Amino acid sequence: MEWETVIGLEIHTQLATKSKIFSGAATAYGAEPNTQACAVDLGLPGVLPVLNKEAITMGVKFGLALDAEIGMTSAFDRKNYFYPDLPKGYQTTQMDYPIVGKGSLTIELEDGSTKVVGVTRAHLEEDAGKSLHEDFQGMTGIDLNRAGTPLLEIVSEPDMSSAKEAVAYMRKMHSLVRYIGISDGNMQEGSFRCDANVSVRPKGQKEFGTRAELKNINSFRFVERAINIEVERQIDLLEAGGSVVQETRLYDADKDETRSMRSKEEANDYRYFPCPDLLPVKISQEFVDELKANLPELPDVKKARFVETFALKAEDASTLTSSREMAEYFEVVAEKCGDGKLAANWVIGELSGYLNKEDTDIASSPVTAEMLALLITRIKDNTISGKIAKQVFEAMWKGEGDADAIIDSKGLKQITDTGAIEAIVDEIIAANPEQVEQFKAGKEKVLGFFVGQCMKASKGKANPGQLNQMIRDKLK
Repeated sequence: MEWETVIGLEIHTQLATKSKIFSGAATAYGAEPNTQACAVDLGLPGVLPVLNKEAITMGVKFGLALDAEIGMTSAFDRKNYFYPDLPKGYQTTQMDYPIVGKGSLTIELEDGSTKVVGVTRAHLEEDAGKSLHEDFQGMTGIDLNRAGTPLLEIVSEPDMSSAKEAVAYMRKMHSLVRYIGISDGNMQEGSFRCDANVSVRPKGQKEFGTRAELKNINSFRFVERAINIEVERQIDLLEAGGSVVQETRLYDADKDETRSMRSKEEANDYRYFPCPDLLPVKISQEFVDELKANLPELPDVKKARFVETFALKAEDASTLTSSREMAEYFEVVAEKCGDGKLAANWVIGELSGYLNKEDTDIASSPVTAEMLALLITRIKDNTISGKIAKQVFEAMWKGEGDADAIIDSKGLKQITDTGAIEAIVDEIIAANPEQVEQFKAGKEKVLGFFVGQCMKASKGKANPGQLNQMIRDKLK
């Protein structure tokens, strides 16, 4: 039997506010356990929450960036459940009246096609604390620093049909929240994580299969692995005559498996009811219009502009706009060197290669956009060849100075003097009469031999264009 997969994602992104959603406690990551949880976060008797306006602002900005419905009136509810890292016994969230309503996100697939994924809603809520299982000798520690950190939960429609589509959607959403500055998206710190709802059904069947929810996955690679493993598990179970149970499962990256955590609750199990301590939030059209006017250029718009302005391939433009930092870096390089295509090649190629090798991001690159632009300018004005430029880039990466300083100190300036190049060519031709005859007999590939020998003799400094033409002229 042929099966098809149905996937929906619930993405939780921590908002980049300085204080928590209902208290003035700090949200900075990395503090000593339980030093950033105040009386409100701990749910002590007699305390009252006060809504952080910045969380509302960021929620509306997200809705506008997604071209989604904005909840001009939104309200908070209490979601009741017991867990050790939830000291109040309930989570303040939004149920019936979220800050963001229906929208959509267009993702790019590996074959170059696009797909529209529906977004059901995005609602504001408070994060829970964190359970710590290491170093407690069979016990669990509770760190409540994270409790009350503002979250935006982004709920997709079940529109994805493969793990790769889910990852493409998650990456696009990750890029978007960082572009508009509402989250740092740091997955290692838990600022951006997701739950994946996965089910399978016989191909052509309209009804959904029974879903399992994979909880709290915080890397793109793990999302893909967890979904694929869960799909395989469900298909094996169904083909063996069993049935899938609706439940919450955890992905174990070490064992590369999913395992049951608990049966999946329904909304009525949480006994949602309106929060009695918080009034409904009403926002004005003027507030929305002001935020819309100040949104930065969004990834899809920037991509289209890069294709048109710099004559780039769509694929390259997608890579360059995958993060706001990379897009801004590229644009500075392109404008200062005056060559968008060459700038794109260097940013996507050499620079990205070094960043990946060092496992660092573009904001931490020792080669600034201005430094790379100068290097490309020196290629364009024939001061150095493209090959030597790679040596210069490596030296720049190691902190040896800018392109001009390195070219001068290492004596890497390209030989463009016709007489000097001609002397090298004459010497190589005279030393290789057999290869000369082969070329004259029609073996064009021998030209590469002469170019290589001449470049070796010039220590890579001869201008490649001049060299090629001069060798051809001499061998005629």
